[in-house]
Amino acid sequence: MTNATDPRSDRPRAYPPETTEGWYAFHQILAWNRRARRAIPVGELPSLQHRAVERLEAMAAPANGGWTAVVPLIGSRGDVMLMHFRPTLDDIGVVQRELAKEALFDSLEPVYSFLSITEAGLYHATSQLAQDAAARGGSVGDEAYKAAMMQRVEAERASAHVQRRLFPTQPDDMPYVCFYPMSKKRDVGANWYALSVEERSRLMWAHGLTGRGYAGQIVQVITGAIGFDAWEWGVTLFAKDPLAFKKIVTDMRFDEVSAQYAEFGEFFVGKRCSPIEWLLGAPRES
Repeated sequence: MTNATDPRSDRPRAYPPETTEGWYAFHQILAWNRRARRAIPVGELPSLQHRAVERLEAMAAPANGGWTAVVPLIGSRGDVMLMHFRPTLDDIGVVQRELAKEALFDSLEPVYSFLSITEAGLYHATSQLAQDAAARGGSVGDEAYKAAMMQRVEAERASAHVQRRLFPTQPDDMPYVCFYPMSKKRDVGANWYALSVEERSRLMWAHGLTGRGYAGQIVQVITGAIGFDAWEWGVTLFAKDPLAFKKIVTDMRFDEVSAQYAEFGEFFVGKRCSPIEWLLGAPRES
């Protein structure tokens, strides 16, 4: 047994995998109040639109890192999704305050929002170090375990793969976007949080193999939201062809980890564009 023992029972104590985090993320789903927008005097609307465009363009690539993207939604109760990635939570607060300054956006009403942070879950490293601790007669969380885990986290963060997960960029050739929140079940007989870390590592490894089968078709950004939102994770997908969203989500739902332990929230789908294209209808620059 590699998990620490729960003193209240003979069962091994479940514990979380180590994670490493990067940028904070804020997904805003907004809908136009059409009556309020139509009430804007015709002579005032162009200047309001241009100021809003300038504000969003300034947010697209802030000097201290991160980005903002505009995604008009298709087939949704919302009209647009604004996605913001920033180095700190305070930076997300700045985004909210800056958008609130725009008079045009007084006509935009919130439909849904999701606050989270980019995350890489180190299931395999956690499982391996737990086994190492048991082999030497130690335990998860002792000083030797902490030192070894710190080294693993530093090594993982230095890898190009993890850097792309923690500090994602927008793929230029994948304009379609799909976002949805999800959680792991805590039901009797299907409680993700009662599984050993070895079992969770096995299930997530197999799940990752399915995702890697879509390399070149899908870019995936995983954000953790425990402590920030009612849902536990956010999934943002970029694709060349929106049909790839249906394919990958279907395949992944047949993985054991999803079939038994996953719960999904609402899906929001659209196509990225520039602020000027969204607000003024101007063609996208080549």
